[in-house]
Order: sequence, then structure tokens, then C-alpha cells
Amino acid sequence: MSVPSRHASRFEKKDSSISDQNQTVIAGIDCHTDFHVAAALDPLGRVLGTESFPARCAGYRSTHEWLASFGQIAAVGVESTGSYGAALTRSLLERGCAVVEVNQPHRHLRARRGKNDAIDAKAAARKVLSGEATAAAKDTTGIVEAIRQLSVARSSAVKARAAALCQLGDLLVTAPAALREQLDGRRTLEGKASVCARLRPDTRLLADPAQAAKAALRRLGRRIAQLGADAAELERRLDRLVAVAAPTTLSRLGCGTHYTAALLVAAGENIDRLNSEASFAHLCGAAPVPASPRRTKRHRLNFAGNREANRALHMIVIVRLRYCEQTRSYLNRRVAEGKTKKEAIRCLKRFVARELYRTLRADLATLTTRT
Repeated sequence: MSVPSRHASRFEKKDSSISDQNQTVIAGIDCHTDFHVAAALDPLGRVLGTESFPARCAGYRSTHEWLASFGQIAAVGVESTGSYGAALTRSLLERGCAVVEVNQPHRHLRARRGKNDAIDAKAAARKVLSGEATAAAKDTTGIVEAIRQLSVARSSAVKARAAALCQLGDLLVTAPAALREQLDGRRTLEGKASVCARLRPDTRLLADPAQAAKAALRRLGRRIAQLGADAAELERRLDRLVAVAAPTTLSRLGCGTHYTAALLVAAGENIDRLNSEASFAHLCGAAPVPASPRRTKRHRLNFAGNREANRALHMIVIVRLRYCEQTRSYLNRRVAEGKTKKEAIRCLKRFVARELYRTLRADLATLTTRT
């Protein structure tokens, strides 16, 4: 019979002490398209284990069961909660886990420790354990997620239609003169596209550039019409959903359907995850970032944040400068104080972020009563 060594008994004692102390688990998950890698830590930051799971319903169940086997799950830090980890996040929330949104590891950490999925999962868990990551993941199970999906589809249709119009214009530059003269009665590209959609090329003579030009223009014209119809249909559906989700915000000057939708998507349906209007402004990139070396006190622009929400705030300010006398008076006063027009507009964006955070919060708080 072999006698266990002194070192072996010491390691066995260490393992038993870890299992005795580990009543809660802090997890981190690095998400990918086909699989997710999870790491479990104890409250002292010691690694309990790492494991890979498929990005499927069965894999999500196995992930939760594996983490729960170490003890009570205190929090789970998940990378890419809005993309690769969206389905996993929903699954964990349904099982009562507190999911924290975690950004990718800093490049300095990758330079020191290397880069693989297990390292990233451990780094996500340590961010939660240290309190560096505290933002709750977005709720993607309600009407705001539906608004986001329809907004993505509409934006794609609008961009594709614009690209098709540019292509049609380029083809018309080199089209035969007789064909160009046939379209001279329409001044806009949209009008020319509607005429092109009715062209009748001879498909037996496509080797002739004139007939090939007709065939290409006909196809582009019909594509433009179809994309326009798709965008219009999606816009009608968005109008209805945004009116249900945020009626108060939608009634504010400059807050059309698309700008309100962008702000809703940025905040998420569980807007309570943002502690204050300052958090919302920072999320939208409308809050200045301190940049004060030594004795100089200054701030710089925040180039991070949700750029779609930042653009929405900017366009709301531009609309108010056109139609609101009070907004114009504020701009003129700040310019007279020595600020540039751009700096005054940035101040207005911060003010609008404060106002709309309150209206969005009120709208979402009463959402269940309207749906």
C-alpha cells in the first residue's frame, strides 16, 4: 500500500477548505457564435473551474447547472450581452441569476496574461467581483427589443435603397443618349427610378449595350420601389410600437419615432439599471469626460457611448433650435458668454438627455398598464 506524501495531504486540505468556504459563486462568461466559455470564482477570487458549453438551449441549461454545482450563484458577468450573449443572458435571467454586462478585457491585461477564452471568462468574473462592472444587462424580452429589431430592418432597407439610387444615377451617366432623353421628363432620381421600373428590354438582345442598360435600370428601379415599400411598412409598425412604449417622450419637441426609438434601445426596457440621468447622458456620449492634468480644470468630449443615441440627441437639439425660441435664446446667451456654437450645442444635448431620461423612465414605468 502506498503512503500519501506530505505534499499530497496539504493539497487535499486546501481543496477541502475551498469547498467549505465556497457558498457563493461569481461567474464570468466569454461568448461566441457557437460556444460560450464560463469560469467560476469563489468570493476570494480563486478559480473553481472553467468549462465550455454550446450556444444552444441545452448548453444554456448546462451552463446554469454547472455554475450552480459550486454553490449559490451571486452574479454572472457576461460579455456581449447584446449580441453573442443575448440568448444566454435571457436564459440566465429566466433562472433568477443576476447578470452583469461586462466589456471586453483591456489590451494591457491581454498583453500581460495573453489571450484565450478561459482568460477572458476569468477576467469578466473578476470585474464583477471587484465591483468594476456593475451595469445590469438589458432586458431583451419586451417591446423595446421588438423596436430595436424593426429599427435595424428599416435602417437596412433605407441604406440599401440609397445605394440603389446611387447606382441608378451612375448607370444613367453612361447610358445611351436615347435612353437618357427618355428619362429627361423626371428631375429626381426617384422619378427616374419609377420610369426605369417600367422599361421593357429585349432579353434576346442583351449583348447590345442599349438593351443591357434597359435591363439593369429596370431591375434597379424595381429594387428601389420594393425597398421603399419595405421601409414604409416597417416605419408604420415602428410608429405604433413607439407610441405604445413612450407616448410622453414622443410628444416632446423634436422627438420623432426614430429618435425616440434610438433612445429607447440605448436605455433598454429596464431603464432602472441606469442609476441617474448622468448615467444615461454618459451612455449616450453626451456627458463630458474629465481631462484635467495638474492644475488645469477641463473636460473633453466623450467619444464612446451609443452613437445612434448621441445622433438622436443632436438632431433633437437641431430641431429645437429651428422651432423653439427658448432654445435659441439659450444658445445665443452661451455664445455671448464666450462659448462656441458647437460647445453650446453640446450643453443643449446634455440638457435634452436629462429631460428625456425622466420622460423615458416615466413611460417605461407605466408600460405594463398600456400593454
